[in-house]
Amino acid sequence: MTVASTTSVNVKQAVPFFGVTNMEGSLRFYVDGLGFAPPKETLGTGTSVCFMCEDALALYREFKSHGIQTRQRPFVGNRLWVVPLTDPDGYRIDFESPTDAPEESELAE
Repeated sequence: MTVASTTSVNVKQAVPFFGVTNMEGSLRFYVDGLGFAPPKETLGTGTSVCFMCEDALALYREFKSHGIQTRQRPFVGNRLWVVPLTDPDGYRIDFESPTDAPEESELAE
């Protein structure tokens, strides 16, 4: 996959999330085996990719200029700007970058 010049410099890391076919086995592996705590949200509900970036809002503006729509306006979660997208096949793609903005802030349009 070739990425536009601005994106290739900006995107630093991708973090995949995978669907789970056997929740009990997965929980045993991660919680009992690795010592993780189970999250409070529904698990195993699909696949998404999270791209850690230098400036997710710059990417949002670039995507918008190309006619790409986000699922919602960019927002702050876990001290990160989150730009939430869905690809044509329904996969969730988030572009995120660190911020000092207050939690749950939304980008003003």
